[in-house]
Order: sequence, then structure tokens, then C-alpha cells
Amino acid sequence: MQLLMAAVLAASTLTTPQLTGPFAVGTFDVRLTDSTRADPWQPGKNRELMVSVSYPARRTGQQAPWLGASLATALDPVISSPAYLGIPAGTVDWSGTRRQARVNAPATPGRWPVVLFSPGLQTPREFYAAAADDLAGRGYVVVTVSHTHETVAVEFPGDRIEWGLMQDASQATMKKAIDARVADMRFVLDQLPSLHKGADTTRVGIAGHSYGGYTAAETMADDRRFDAGINIDGAMEHTGDDGPYAPGKAVTGGLDRPFLLFGGDLGERELSHVDTSLTRTWADFWPNQHGWRRDVHLDDGAHLGFSDLQWSVPQIAAIPAERRESLIGTIDSGDSLRAQHDYVAAFFDLHLKHRGTRLFERPRHEGIRLVR
Repeated sequence: MQLLMAAVLAASTLTTPQLTGPFAVGTFDVRLTDSTRADPWQPGKNRELMVSVSYPARRTGQQAPWLGASLATALDPVISSPAYLGIPAGTVDWSGTRRQARVNAPATPGRWPVVLFSPGLQTPREFYAAAADDLAGRGYVVVTVSHTHETVAVEFPGDRIEWGLMQDASQATMKKAIDARVADMRFVLDQLPSLHKGADTTRVGIAGHSYGGYTAAETMADDRRFDAGINIDGAMEHTGDDGPYAPGKAVTGGLDRPFLLFGGDLGERELSHVDTSLTRTWADFWPNQHGWRRDVHLDDGAHLGFSDLQWSVPQIAAIPAERRESLIGTIDSGDSLRAQHDYVAAFFDLHLKHRGTRLFERPRHEGIRLVR
């Protein structure tokens, strides 16, 4: 009976959120190699990355898989494990679940602002597909990046899987990770004109979740080509497990360009510049920030609810209610997604397209609070 149930569950696919912008979305994956840089995790090799590019497109062609087949096979035991979702392996057909974006769909003509996105520590870029596709559908070229050998697993052409090589969370390891990430993002921006002819690299934003939010801030501190950035629920430090406190350059010196802090909750604690219980870095950054700044909070939204778990977890009946709450919080999933997508788009519309918005003066979404 157990084997039969596993076989039934293996065929279970999920439904990705509908796009909210005026454009359909195309997407493609690209392997990039930086011949000028050794991989910090494997110094005998050049740095090699996989990125996904999402862009305004014609509504034609096949919808892209959420995860590639080889990556889905590799990750299913990890995602399903008690340390993560706590469900039987094979419950979800990850590669059978389809994004709204369509593979290699013909691009809509135009010059589009660019947003680069960095995922959480050890997290594949694929787990932010819905956010990337939604922003692309509002008129952006969005590039998500997997940070090879830190990310738990990255799928390269030919069904090759490169596994993560992080062995600890010491300060030295965390510093290696942030330095590699910043170099990755700068390299990807260098390559972008050859990847999509509609990418307007005179208007560039950067965003990231968790350690990706730290990546966004540090990349802006190092590279003035990035005009505006968002840190989504991420401490801006590489202190690691063995301290001392090691905040980033953006924290100690601030930035002179727009930067948004977008935080969530961890139990009774929140990530904001007025609550230092999770990290001091937002409070330390706040008075040093010289450019436009806002601190937006998603009440009752948990850390992993800023990833694709926000829409996928509620569809997986095998996840116990208590585990579901710890992963994505208690906010209604639809309300959370609307708020996340609208605030990210409004920020980049304001600072890359120069379109006015009142969302940062008066919240209009369930769960959103402006932290003063």
C-alpha cells in the first residue's frame, strides 16, 4: 500500500501563480564561464555559472519546467527530507510542474530595464521562478543566478550536476561565499548584452533573498552600474558561527542609491531596522544609508515564504500544518504573493522606469506594514 501511494503521489504536479503584468514571458537557461577567475570552491577550474533569463515575450511555445529533470531527481530527497518539507520522497513531480514562462519564446521588441536576482544561501535559483517571471511580465529582463558549489546542486547542460561544497558556516567560509557571489553578479552583468539584445544595461537593479539580499547590497557597494537594490529578509553580515560581528561594506558605509529592506517574521521576532533580535545589520545600515530607503514588512510572513515555497507548500497536502506555518507563515498565500510582487515591481518601476507610486507612503496590501 505504501509503494502504491508513493507511485500515485509521484504524479502530483503543482500549479504556478498566474502572471500579473501585461506581457507574456519567455525564458532560457545559459551556461557562463569566467575565464579570468578561478572557482573559489574548486580553484583548479574556471568559475562556471548557470543563469536563467526571463523577458517579455510572445505567448507561444512550451511552458518551462520548474526544475530540470536531472535537478529534480537530485534534489527530491533533499527537498522532501525531514529537515525541509518533511514529506515522502516522490510526493511532488518537480519537473512536471510548469512555470508560466515559455521556453525560448520570441522576445517582445523593446529596451527593458534589467534586474539580477541572487537566491538564498545554498538555494537553487529555480526556487524563485515565480517572482522572476512575474517581474519579467511587467516589462523587465530578469536574470536569476545559481552560485555554483555553494548552491546545494546546479544542473548544467548534458544532465551534469555540480553539488555544493560548503562544509561549514564559519566566518571564513561565509566571507568566501559573499565574495564569490558579488563577483558572480558583476560577471553576469558583464555578459548580459550578449544574452538578450533587449536588455537595457543603463538601467540595472539587483535583488536577492536571505544571503542573496546581502549579495545585492554588497554588489551595489562594489559596482556603481547597479542603480537600485532590494534585500529580501536577509542579514547583511558574514559573521558565521564563530563571530566576531562582521557586517558588510553596505552596512558600515551605506549606499548613495535607492535600497529597499523587505522583511518577514521568525516567530515573535521580525527582521526590520527597529528590531535587532535577528540581526543588528539592518539597524546599523539605516542611519548610514545616503540614498532613498524604505523598510517594508510582511506581517505573519516567514522567511521561506519569500521563495517559491509560498505558492507550492499550500498545494502539498502531505505537509503538516505546523510545518507549513514554520515554512511560509500564517499570512494568506495569495495576499503574500500579491504584496511581494507588487512591492518589488513598484520599487523598480520607481527607480528604473521613474514611474510614481504611493505604495511606500500608504500600504494597500494585506500584511504589509511600513516600518518607520
